[in-house]
Amino acid sequence: MSEAAAASGRGVFYGWIVVLAAFLVMFTGFGAAYTFPAFFEPLSDAFGASRGTISLVFSAAGFLYFVLGAVSGPLADRIGPRPVVGFGMACIGLGLIAASFAQSLAAVIVFYGVGVGIGVGFSYVPAIGTVQRWFVARRGQASGWAVAGIGIGTMAAPPLAALVIGAFGWRGAYVIFGVAVLLLGALATWLLRASPASMGLQPDGAAAPAAKAGGPPSGLDLRTVLRHPVFWKLYAVGWLGCLGTFVPFVHLAPYAQDQGLSRLEGVWLVGLIGVGSTLGRFVLGGIADRMGRGRALALIILMTGVALLYWLTATGFTALAIFALAFGLFYGGFVALIPAYTIDLFGLRAASAVIGVLYTSVAFGTLLGPTLAGWAFDATGSYLWPIVVCAAGCLIAAAIVAFMPKHLPE
Repeated sequence: MSEAAAASGRGVFYGWIVVLAAFLVMFTGFGAAYTFPAFFEPLSDAFGASRGTISLVFSAAGFLYFVLGAVSGPLADRIGPRPVVGFGMACIGLGLIAASFAQSLAAVIVFYGVGVGIGVGFSYVPAIGTVQRWFVARRGQASGWAVAGIGIGTMAAPPLAALVIGAFGWRGAYVIFGVAVLLLGALATWLLRASPASMGLQPDGAAAPAAKAGGPPSGLDLRTVLRHPVFWKLYAVGWLGCLGTFVPFVHLAPYAQDQGLSRLEGVWLVGLIGVGSTLGRFVLGGIADRMGRGRALALIILMTGVALLYWLTATGFTALAIFALAFGLFYGGFVALIPAYTIDLFGLRAASAVIGVLYTSVAFGTLLGPTLAGWAFDATGSYLWPIVVCAAGCLIAAAIVAFMPKHLPE
């Protein structure tokens, strides 16, 4: 019996299994990355480093895992997603285990920053790019459910890491998380399938005619996309919108401690970003399918900037929790919609490659935002100007998206 027939016999469209596989990739990879707030203080105490320097550990990983999408995306288009994603998951797990043996902060940057950075860079884009091939009408919803793994990983991993660090120390925690990534990553890689055509299906669950099952996908090739001014407008959106996206992930916990909250309360606030993010990914992707993904994306980026400005006024756990939930909601919607909106514009022909190149814009925002915010705090004792600049970037990005076309001709 063929895989397609087996899937049909169970009444399950295999595209949703691919969504589950991508969910596991996001959950394990980004969950491991977003344990960082729980390690912030232990690493600072162990190596006597400032906030700006400690922030560089996370920023280095974030820069790599977004910029490497430009490599992993085209590679997955060429050889299929499974070997690329499998390699990425192995890098994350082994990088975390190696970080447990670090004797200097530079070694942590190499093992955690580079290991997790390369690993997520080789798994995220191929996984989310694969989901795009399995859906058309429900692409926003499918993308949202897949990247909900990031939200749930963000929600669960920091508090769990804090508990594990309390029981086994930061070195033991890195080993435990590394082994977990290797196991879950292997399962996710096994479940992935490159496209519905490879299983005799077509997007959204209909049986594909045999003669068309291997036909080329529609859309623009990568070279054409890179020559198009609309792509570079979207690239500017990625850079400006993500300049502030990862600042709360790194600095919300120490910001809360500056207000007199405990380290565990600060870590829980980062977890609440994950709660909001999960809701945004599950709910906003489906809403965007109905109201228009471009219009929804512009509104979401605008509200991200508003949430950052609210952060400046938030004092105490309750107010910071409201910020974390609201920011997470819009962050989750952004992550869910960017891949789907990109495919709406440029088509499926070079899906993973186009998404991978686009995500290099996110890489520069990720590298600069948290690090500059940390250095600004070290210099001024305040996060005021970093937050204002990040919010302004969101407002400009929202305006750019609002005037983008709905689709491009082939």
